Amino acid sequence: MQMKQILALALSIASAEAAYKGFNYGSTNEDGSTRYKADFVSQFKNAKNLVGTSGFTSARLYTMIQGGTTNTPIEAIEAAIEEETSLLLGLWTSGGGIDNEIAALKSAISTYGTSFTKLVVGISVGSEDLYRNSVTGVESDAGVGMNPEDLIKCIESVKTAISGTSLSSATIGHVDTWDAWTNSSNSAVISEIDWLGFDTYPYYQTTDENDIDNAQALFDEAVAKTKAVADGKEIWVTETGWPVTGDSENEGVPSVANAKKYWDTVGCSLFGTTNTWWYIQQDYGASPSFGIVGETLSTTPLFDLTCPNSTTTSTSTASTASATGKTSGKSSTGSSTGSSSGAKVSGFSAGRKGNGTAAASGFRSMTASVPLASASGSSSTVSGSSSSGSGSSSSGSSSSSGSSGSSSGSSSASSASASSTAYTGAATRPAGSIFGAVVAALALAIAV
Repeated sequence: MQMKQILALALSIASAEAAYKGFNYGSTNEDGSTRYKADFVSQFKNAKNLVGTSGFTSARLYTMIQGGTTNTPIEAIEAAIEEETSLLLGLWTSGGGIDNEIAALKSAISTYGTSFTKLVVGISVGSEDLYRNSVTGVESDAGVGMNPEDLIKCIESVKTAISGTSLSSATIGHVDTWDAWTNSSNSAVISEIDWLGFDTYPYYQTTDENDIDNAQALFDEAVAKTKAVADGKEIWVTETGWPVTGDSENEGVPSVANAKKYWDTVGCSLFGTTNTWWYIQQDYGASPSFGIVGETLSTTPLFDLTCPNSTTTSTSTASTASATGKTSGKSSTGSSTGSSSGAKVSGFSAGRKGNGTAAASGFRSMTASVPLASASGSSSTVSGSSSSGSGSSSSGSSSSSGSSGSSSGSSSASSASASSTAYTGAATRPAGSIFGAVVAALALAIAV
């Protein structure tokens, strides 16, 4: 094999590994029982072995604190080390618990060292705090939120806490809804972070035509709006999905068939090109339920996870798509208390609103779709330092579920839109994984 071909192979492997994909994992089950190491191990192992797909080896956490303790590090960390699962860390900020969150983070760094820190994709300071503090969030009784100036203080505290540690190079972000990001009152937060995480649910956009056939267009519209205010920073999909059971929200109808269609159009356009954490692998009796495997943990999902036109190697080549069709985009306005626009949040069950413990545990806590950034095809790095460590956590996207740019014109209009939508949140994988692929390819070249 010629050297040029070897290098091309190495680069294609690196491209395939350019984005993380995984699921959200709360600190408790929906019945309120605490998750421990064994529970997280089972969840992480199951995600890696889901029939019809592969590479779901990343976990987004909502809190650093183990359930039932004051500031002991969450046992998901030990499980991630054992299962080589990469971590998007989360520190819960609303409600005044940031000091204990930081204490747990510092304790984890000192206790587990680089075995832990090399798995860290990034650190999210807060989750939907700005949304819960908005007019829409207050009207929806979404729970305690936070003003942007107070959130910034939390972000600064986390930066100080990791300075000089083995996590000093970790990128810092915040997770919120798209209409929180597009509210100019919150723009100061964007200036303080390396990437924007957003939670996107067309199903809950009840003031729009939110049927499944329009879901991709709603998603794309939110993408474009968030990208416009992101100041060139990466946008990571931290929550999205479609429910398999539950009550309808306007034209949004939960069903296995609709969840499959959302996975095919939205999910498959993200996997391999955008850091994505799907909501959710498993629900426990939730209504609506977003769990792709049902109430019993199983590697056999409720629907086929194979992406249409998928290839064995994911590609990050895609053109930017504009949202078209029936969307009616709500502009984001409002006071300094947050966003007053966007999709109306309704239909949350009592324990799934964004109030303190429930939301920090990982229950569905918000609304609205939230967008990403358009991709230029190549993987781009987060503004700021690179992710920590060498990549023992391979959240590889060389799976058959991967190809973002692969949905062809034979698919539906929304699927075609999905295939051409890509994002910039793709290149914060620990360097070791990509470097290893290049070294292996070069070694092969020398051998032949």
